[in-house]
Amino acid sequence: MSIATNTSLYLIPTPIGNLKDITLRALETLQAVDVILAEDTRTSGKLLKHYEIKRPLESYHIHNEHKNISKLIERMEQGTVFALITDAGTPGISDPGFLLVREAIAANIEICSLPGATAIIPGLVNSGLPNDRFVFEGFLPHKKGRKTRIEALEDEKRTMVFYESPYRLLKTLNQLMEVFGPDRIACVSRELTKLHEENVRGSLLELLNYYTENTLKGEIVLTVAGKN
Repeated sequence: MSIATNTSLYLIPTPIGNLKDITLRALETLQAVDVILAEDTRTSGKLLKHYEIKRPLESYHIHNEHKNISKLIERMEQGTVFALITDAGTPGISDPGFLLVREAIAANIEICSLPGATAIIPGLVNSGLPNDRFVFEGFLPHKKGRKTRIEALEDEKRTMVFYESPYRLLKTLNQLMEVFGPDRIACVSRELTKLHEENVRGSLLELLNYYTENTLKGEIVLTVAGKN
C-alpha cells in the first residue's frame, strides 16, 4: 500500500479486545508508515507481532506527550510519517492523541483519522437506551470535581455514556443514584468483544445490588438513561 504523500500523522484505532476487530486499511497503513507511536509498546507489540507488522515502535503516552510533541512535529515537518495507536480503541478518546493532533493542525501538518474500534458505540447500542442523541462523558474525575460533574448532568435528557474502572463502579453507581434516583435505567457493559462479554441492564439500584454480589473485572462502559 502507498500512503498519501501529504499526510504525516495517521490516527489508527486498535481492537478493544478481540484482535480481529481491526480494519484492513489500518493494517495496511501500519505496514506503510515510518514510525508507530504507541501508548504502551509492550501491549502494542503483541498486536503488531500477531499481524507480522515490523515497523519502528516508539513510546507516546500521557507521561511524556508534552515533552515529546515539539520533537515529533519537527520530525513530521522533515518528512517522517507517523501512526499513533493506543492500547485499545481510537486515539484521543479517553487516551493520548488530542494534544498531538492539535499541535499538528497548528503546524499545518496533514493528519488522517481512520475509522474503527471504540467502546462507546457498542456499549451505547446494546444498552437498549435511546441512541439517536447521546452525550459521552468519558471517565469521571477520580476525586476533585467528581460530584460537581455528576450534579451538572441532573437535567440531561440525552442518554449518557461513561467509561469506568471496575474499582470505582460501585462508587459511581451510588453517586449517580444520589443525583438521578435509584430507578434510573442504565446498562453496564463489561469486557466488550471478549470471550466473557457481559451486558447487565436494569435500574441503578439493581445494577448496584448485582455488582455488589458478582465479580467485577475488565474495563466498563456505563450507559445511563437521560431524564424523562
